[in-house]
Amino acid sequence: MEEGVRDRGARLRLALALTLAVLLVEFAGGLLSHSLALLSDAGHVLTDVFALGLAWFAVEQSKRPADRRRSYGYQRVGILAALLNSVTLIVIVIAIALEAIRRLLAPEPVQGGIVIVTALAGIAINTFVILNLRSGGTHGLNVRAALLHVTGDVGASVGVVVSGIVILLTGWLYVDPILSLAIATLIAFGAFGIVRETVNLLMEGTPAAIDVAAVTAEIGRNNAVTGVHDLHVWALSPESVALSTHIVVSDRSLADAEHIVRDIEHRLCDKFAIGHTTIQVENCHPCGEILHGAGDHNHPHQHITFTS
Repeated sequence: MEEGVRDRGARLRLALALTLAVLLVEFAGGLLSHSLALLSDAGHVLTDVFALGLAWFAVEQSKRPADRRRSYGYQRVGILAALLNSVTLIVIVIAIALEAIRRLLAPEPVQGGIVIVTALAGIAINTFVILNLRSGGTHGLNVRAALLHVTGDVGASVGVVVSGIVILLTGWLYVDPILSLAIATLIAFGAFGIVRETVNLLMEGTPAAIDVAAVTAEIGRNNAVTGVHDLHVWALSPESVALSTHIVVSDRSLADAEHIVRDIEHRLCDKFAIGHTTIQVENCHPCGEILHGAGDHNHPHQHITFTS
């Protein structure tokens, strides 16, 4: 397990370094060629740098043990960084959109050859990054998100190459600001998605990929469970999901209750990637069976709590 984490960290570091190189190449190429589309694509690459950096950060933070002041560790630092970065990306989108509108009103000459060569270099490097990450496995939400970002940037770079060819063959300069607006829209969708996800995480909302009804049903598949209530699912980070709940079982021994809980833990981990659980077992023999929900009771219950 630790070896896999180290390998993932090494691959992400290499991907981050190469993507930074793409960012610098496209930014310099955009300045030399006066291509707003290329500069916009560099802005899109900046989102890749963020995604890869966050994925690498998550891997590194997973190695740090919790301490007395931060019992859950330092995973939420990445969420705060994500929120700050997304706000920065929105500012970049606004700047690109304003410049694109200005160039639509007054087109500027663009050197199509430099645009094509620079974009092709970005495509080549990003393709290597994708293959390198895939060869190490796509475990973890951050790694999959980084792959989606880099793959999207390859598509945007292909569009930049097309714009360079159009400028070389036809001299139609409007293609540059039009493509810039398209790339800015792509960045905006990514940025707003990050904002939505980080706010949900900070509010301890249920992760978008988790269906609470499906989680409840999966717990109920253990035949010993007669009721589930007070179910909460939240995320400490995009890769660390936690759950707490009360389950009701018929009269059972402590050993039987532990077996039930361990079975539920394995089910939740395998199907929903929920790695941290706190399950309280209510031994409710007089009730017989309790429907899924809190329910009203006027007699005491025996409670046993298990965590993982």
